[in-house]
Amino acid sequence: MRVHRQSAIEIWKAGVDAVESTRLVSNAIQIENDQLVCGSDLWKLKDNSRICVVGAGKAGAGMAAGIESILPDEWLNRTEGWVNVPADCVSSLRRIHLHAARPAGVNEPTDAGAEGTRRILELIGSLGPDDLCLVVISGGGSALLPAPPPGVTLEQKQKLTRTLMHSGATIHELNSVRRALSEVKGGGLLRACRAGQLICLIISDVIGDPLDTIASGPTVETQSDPEAAIAVLESRCPDETPEAIWKALRQQVHQQADHSSPITTKYSNHIVGNNSTSVSAATRKAGELGYKVISSSADLDGDADEIGKSLAQRCLDERNRLSSSEKICVIEGGEPTVSLAKTDLPRRGGRNQQVVLAAAEVLKEADSSGITILSGGTDGEDGPTDAAGAVIDSELLAIAEQQSLTIDEFLSINNSYPFFEAIGGLLKTGPTHTNVMDLRVALVCSKDNAD
Repeated sequence: MRVHRQSAIEIWKAGVDAVESTRLVSNAIQIENDQLVCGSDLWKLKDNSRICVVGAGKAGAGMAAGIESILPDEWLNRTEGWVNVPADCVSSLRRIHLHAARPAGVNEPTDAGAEGTRRILELIGSLGPDDLCLVVISGGGSALLPAPPPGVTLEQKQKLTRTLMHSGATIHELNSVRRALSEVKGGGLLRACRAGQLICLIISDVIGDPLDTIASGPTVETQSDPEAAIAVLESRCPDETPEAIWKALRQQVHQQADHSSPITTKYSNHIVGNNSTSVSAATRKAGELGYKVISSSADLDGDADEIGKSLAQRCLDERNRLSSSEKICVIEGGEPTVSLAKTDLPRRGGRNQQVVLAAAEVLKEADSSGITILSGGTDGEDGPTDAAGAVIDSELLAIAEQQSLTIDEFLSINNSYPFFEAIGGLLKTGPTHTNVMDLRVALVCSKDNAD
């Protein structure tokens, strides 16, 4: 089974390599005859032009490096920039500053992130009509670009967000409040920019690539709706909302015209990589390794337990139809959700590990020979752990049985990490400097060809 496990890892890595952020950005931009070309957009360098690169996200370091790699020295000498990234993604670039806006593995806004966002707003506000603003946005950008309105602290906003989540607020309700309580979300970054032209390069980590949702749409022309945010808070948590937040929202209602200052910058948004990019590359790699891909789907969502169990059952059903020489592959991309169980017991895991553990629960009840299932986050992170995800096959299941590990005890409280750590099933890559959600690889061969 180790051969197939290694094949699954190679296929998964091919999907991740295809969305390597430096490559995606350098492929999206060309310099031709003193013009920067991005799709149908053109920008011509003038004698007094400046270039400013700003943004945020887990892929921010690689995206910034990609821009520096394609700019000629004359252009680079006129370039400055500031990009908010996780602390473990900070490196030294020639002209663009990478700012540690949050600790590694902690996907929450911080004061350091707020300070970095303030510097970004100062930079883009200092630009002029002959200048170009290049914005790089990727997964995790929303938490890395915190900018509460005047009078509201980051702590107040974070506490309110957690209260809303615990109250059962929908993602649309949460986003309504987040946009109204941010200086950059919902087009705020675009409104603050004074450059003659803004080009935003986006690596999507959201199903369907909705521009207003990726990192909460900082460069998308949308209208904040403070009245809608007030309605959400009045419905969900009126007693827990601080007076400072009520005051900020009411002030926006009365000064809507000031809040929605006109956009003076010519702008465009470009998706340079997404989940489909990763799935397509993984599909090609599986074919190169001799597997027949019978299913290849991107942008899937659903419950992690249900996805894992369904995938495992499909593998069992497909194996029963195989000839002795056939090898098949199922590739899926997207982002499942985990329903957290109520427990006082310690637990650790992530959605990809939960998917694979749910699959293992089904496989342990059958002869799992010839089946390998892997799921991993393309960013190299899976929940608050140091793993990207996990893998399971018959050999690893046998190790679990030898150690008397009961899968359901781990699965029922979302405690997947210790299980896979004990059997050697964790997928660890470190940060990949990209993020297009998750990628799952399932390999199936006959029992006779399982070794």
